[in-house]
Amino acid sequence: MNVILFSILTLSGLGIFFGMVLAYAAKKFHVPVDPMIEKILAKLPGANCGSCGKAGCMGFAQALLAGELDLHSCSVTAAENKKDIADLLGLSLGEKAKKVSSLHCCGGSRAKDRFLYDGMKDCLAASLVLGGQKECRYGCLTHGTCVKACPFDAIVMTGDGYPKVLEDKCTACGVCVNVCPKGLYQLIPYESAKAKIYVACSSLDAGKVVMSVCGVGCIACHRCEKACPHGAMTVIDNLARIDYEKCTGCMECVKVCPTKVIKVRSGV
Repeated sequence: MNVILFSILTLSGLGIFFGMVLAYAAKKFHVPVDPMIEKILAKLPGANCGSCGKAGCMGFAQALLAGELDLHSCSVTAAENKKDIADLLGLSLGEKAKKVSSLHCCGGSRAKDRFLYDGMKDCLAASLVLGGQKECRYGCLTHGTCVKACPFDAIVMTGDGYPKVLEDKCTACGVCVNVCPKGLYQLIPYESAKAKIYVACSSLDAGKVVMSVCGVGCIACHRCEKACPHGAMTVIDNLARIDYEKCTGCMECVKVCPTKVIKVRSGV
């Protein structure tokens, strides 16, 4: 009985001693936080998405205060909050066009598989196995890594097995751009009439090959190029490309595309 009591008292004493040591260390080595940093953090979304190039919102706030980054480096902070931060710091907040992410593939379950992949349901992991299970070496691997990675729930899987961007939720943080091993995401202007459309394909294969493995990709037929009255469409390396500086959103290319791979954005 005495041994048990002694053990309890010893452990209690050690607990009190180490607690006092930790309390002293916390006070001794405490690094004061600049009150302005706390005010900036209160206006940031707290997503810690890393789109600004820093590890999280604390890093962005510190870089902003040090003059290393500007407010536009954070693409996910609401416009009114950016204005509040600009007022706090005495900065001028210029206008910056909003962007939205777009996926340049629409194959999904309609694109053929060349082998059965039974590994981790992650696009990066799948891409390490012979470049992925899809016959199209450029296409979406359909495992939804971008869906899981998006900090704003702005990407969902469609019934055809490929991701779709919910433009009203997308903040153009760029996380999907960074995590896609096939590089299928691109940030394009959101509100501009010039960006009503995008090419939902990234294949550089010849049309015959595309049709044999997918059927919903760009076949480099040049019809869009010929139909565009503004010279905004060009076919380079077997893939239709849009010059958004020339595009007016006339939709002529959409009308003539035989595989319907030139898509109209959902947000317009």
